[in-house]
Amino acid sequence: MRLLNVKKSLVIASIVTLSLVGIGLLVISNRNVPDQSDRQTPEKAPDFNLQNFEGKIVRLTDFTGKPLVINSWAAWCPFCRKELVDFAAAQKEFGDKVTIIAIDRSEALNVAKKYTDELGVTNELILLLDPSDNFYQSIGGFSMPETIFIDKNGEIIEHKRGPMDVNEMRLKIEKIL
Repeated sequence: MRLLNVKKSLVIASIVTLSLVGIGLLVISNRNVPDQSDRQTPEKAPDFNLQNFEGKIVRLTDFTGKPLVINSWAAWCPFCRKELVDFAAAQKEFGDKVTIIAIDRSEALNVAKKYTDELGVTNELILLLDPSDNFYQSIGGFSMPETIFIDKNGEIIEHKRGPMDVNEMRLKIEKIL
C-alpha cells in the first residue's frame, strides 16, 4: 500500500512539473511575439510579386489606397479549411470596400487549386502562390494560419496569428475601413 502511494505521488509530481514547464515555455514564447498595439509607428505591409492561379503576376502595389486582408494558408493546415470559406463569405459581405488575398505557402498550383476548388472559394478570393514562402517569412510567421489587416495607407493595423471565425474577421475588417 505504501509503495502504491509513493508511485502515485511521483506521478502527480511529474504531472505538476511538466505542467509548470509547459506554462513557462508558453509565457516565454508569448513574450517574444510582437504586440501590434505597443508599436509607436505602424509597420508597412511587405511588398510581394506573386503569381495567381492563372499565372499573372500580382503585386502589393496593385492595391495601393485600398484596405487589404492578406492571409497565409496551406492545404495541409486543418484550420485553413474553415477560415478560407469564412474569408470568401467576408469578401462577399464587404464587397469592394476591402480586398481579401489568400497566399498559399510553398505548394504546387495543382495542390492549392484542388483544395480551393473543393472549398468552393477559387473564384471568390484573390488566390496567390508563394513557392518560396517569402511572404510568410516577411511577416515573421510562426503559426498557421497568419493574417495581416492593412489600412488604405498600406500600414499593418493588426497581425492575427492562428485561426479566427467570420465574426472576428468582421471586427478586424471594420478596423481597417
